[in-house]
Amino acid sequence: MDISDIYGKRAAWSKKGDFGKLLVVGGSKDYSGSPVFNALAAYRAGCDLVKIAAPEKAAKIAKGYKPDMIAFPLSGDYLSEEHVPKIMKMQQACDAMVIGGGLTRNKPVLEAVSMILKKTKKPTVVDADALHVVKARLNKNFLLTPHTHEFCVLGGKKLKTDVKERASETKKMALKLSCTVLLKGHIDVVSDGKNIHLNKTGSVYMTKGGFGDTLAGICGALLARGLPAYDAACIAAKINGLAGSLAAEKRRDGVLASDLIDEIPNVIR
Repeated sequence: MDISDIYGKRAAWSKKGDFGKLLVVGGSKDYSGSPVFNALAAYRAGCDLVKIAAPEKAAKIAKGYKPDMIAFPLSGDYLSEEHVPKIMKMQQACDAMVIGGGLTRNKPVLEAVSMILKKTKKPTVVDADALHVVKARLNKNFLLTPHTHEFCVLGGKKLKTDVKERASETKKMALKLSCTVLLKGHIDVVSDGKNIHLNKTGSVYMTKGGFGDTLAGICGALLARGLPAYDAACIAAKINGLAGSLAAEKRRDGVLASDLIDEIPNVIR
């Protein structure tokens, strides 16, 4: 499956929701950008509707960033167990979920994340701080997006730059956790425990905060569209890398994740 297989001509009577509804759970009083990047990247990747569930300060910033942002405030500064019922209710009306960006790794936060991951049956992108609670088998609809350090947190080996080793270890991790793993790097590795895909798009300038958040958002958009986790990961990695390359051609050292988001439609077109 390739990008062109997904973004074909739309039916004349297409309506809101036909191309996915996504829930983003992220943010805290300390970090507000991650859920915004998730949501904007998902929108630019074609998702029809994105809702953000975030602690009050992060939700307020998201709402003020663009009128496109739909954010539901969770009381307090951080995600906690008291918010889990609201999030579970919200995800019922969505096709997929992205969780992790900007949540922090405070103990109550991670306990809430663990409860959400155990309860949800929706296809889910697990990124950033949420990866710190993954200890056991998940399900095939889950897509994990670790960088090298987070891969170790998941129980994997400390990896260097040998691509064959990274591919082998990613496959082992995906098999162990019974889900799809997208190991980020100069060459991204995707595996569902059976298949392995190497993504070589991207730019050496994509080293700033936010580029992983855009990837997670694109993954979420594709899951919400109904793609299997493995296909969503392969295509999202390609889109994110190509968009990053286009942005880096213009900005080089000054490139930002928000520049990448603006290039996503150009890649799809």
